Amino acid sequence: MLRLFKLLLLLAVAASLLLAAAGAWWLQHPLSLPAEVNAQAPLQVRIAPGASARAVAQTLVRAGVQTSPSLLHAWFRLSGQARAIQAGSYEFAPGTTPRSLLSKLVRGEQALRSITLIEGWNIRQVLQALRNSPDLQQDLEGLGHAELMARIGLPGRHPEGRFFPDTYRVAPHTPASEVLRLAAQAMDQRLALAWAQRASDTPLRSAEEALILASIIEKETGLDSDRAQISGVFSNRLRIGMRLQADPTVIYGLGERFDGNLRRIDLETDTPYNTYTRAGLPPTPIAMPGWASLLAAVQPASTPAMYFVARGDGSSEFSATLAQHNAAVRRYILGR
Repeated sequence: MLRLFKLLLLLAVAASLLLAAAGAWWLQHPLSLPAEVNAQAPLQVRIAPGASARAVAQTLVRAGVQTSPSLLHAWFRLSGQARAIQAGSYEFAPGTTPRSLLSKLVRGEQALRSITLIEGWNIRQVLQALRNSPDLQQDLEGLGHAELMARIGLPGRHPEGRFFPDTYRVAPHTPASEVLRLAAQAMDQRLALAWAQRASDTPLRSAEEALILASIIEKETGLDSDRAQISGVFSNRLRIGMRLQADPTVIYGLGERFDGNLRRIDLETDTPYNTYTRAGLPPTPIAMPGWASLLAAVQPASTPAMYFVARGDGSSEFSATLAQHNAAVRRYILGR
């Protein structure tokens, strides 16, 4: 009887060791995934908020992880981290082991997508970029500007220029409105930071005016070295009540009617955005300014220049007098 007991005990120990070895091998061994899954096209799995460890295991198997849901659930429980699994959208590539899978779920390493908003874009271009993204949940369709701003918690504000141009990383199926909310928050932060650094003699009366001027500077040049000079010209004009005469504001006022050719009649036709016919800044920004333009708007160069004209190479020629400006126009625009 004693010999039988010892034999059974030995078998039990051996089975336990074998089971432990098998478990250790399974934890380190890559899980089988569908044949079409690869590093460029990983398996995508969305874990619902509040899902239990058992539900998470079942979701993974239904999505394509080729193992027993009971085995996965047991691993989650035995690890002591079952309650630490985070909801969200995840990606799993070939080579994923049970151990690395759980680690990703516990750390909340969600699959993220990049959405880029470009300096100088207007609100139409921003919304088009969001609509073109296959990774976003489209929740802005059919909304007017007022409804759009209310959706992101900024009722009563105009959407033009309100979003900071940057690359935003979001999980798949993130609502498009959430990207706008993040970009609006970023713009508010950058604008406040720029306004806090404003020159003591700025003619601008508010951060709102700084945003408007920055948007004009953004559309006037892509050359960092010219931004402060252009801001200096506009600031000089604002101080004496001289019209800004900025072509980009006229173009913005034309909207979709602009065909790429700005005509004299366009400069003479009054709109709220025509800075040839109206003094001061236009009523709203005309595009999204980047940080360089925001800073230039509040820190203009100290310059005698009152005019500037594009040289044709991306840079501008600055002039202090109308005679000098007319000569520059003849040289760079008329080729004389």
